[in-house]
Amino acid sequence: MSYLMAAFAVCVAAVTALVLARRHLTIVTVAGTSMLPTYRPGDRVLVRKIAIRRLRRDQVLVFEPCGPQGWGRGPLPRPEAAEWVIKRLVALPGDAVPPQVITAVGASEGAAVPPGNLVVVGDGVDSADSRIWGYLPDDRVLGVVVRTLSPPGVAGAGS
Repeated sequence: MSYLMAAFAVCVAAVTALVLARRHLTIVTVAGTSMLPTYRPGDRVLVRKIAIRRLRRDQVLVFEPCGPQGWGRGPLPRPEAAEWVIKRLVALPGDAVPPQVITAVGASEGAAVPPGNLVVVGDGVDSADSRIWGYLPDDRVLGVVVRTLSPPGVAGAGS
């Protein structure tokens, strides 16, 4: 009987761990070249959902894209039900607005990034990012990239 109880406890623990991992982790596939050479089209990245207060400069963020009518409102869509954007975080609220985005955000030199906003820039030369559409509202962030996974069908290609 104790063997069955132990097996049951292990199964419950495994299911609980899977549920928690699913709630805090997701996989997103990179499309486009705006993050070259860091990420290539087809790369799959593991994304950890994170509290905004824990974000740090130079992390790579995954977030909802800016639409033709501007940024979305309300809760984010389910990770598997939407397209996402991937960019590097270069400035947090209170940081000086980076010179390359001053015009896009309508700020003066020496201005600070306002609360609730972030500045993100792609690693590639052809990136649409804060230099074009201005601040990223922090409530549109899905999470941060934890690591690159192997593209589908390619073993050992992760970093």
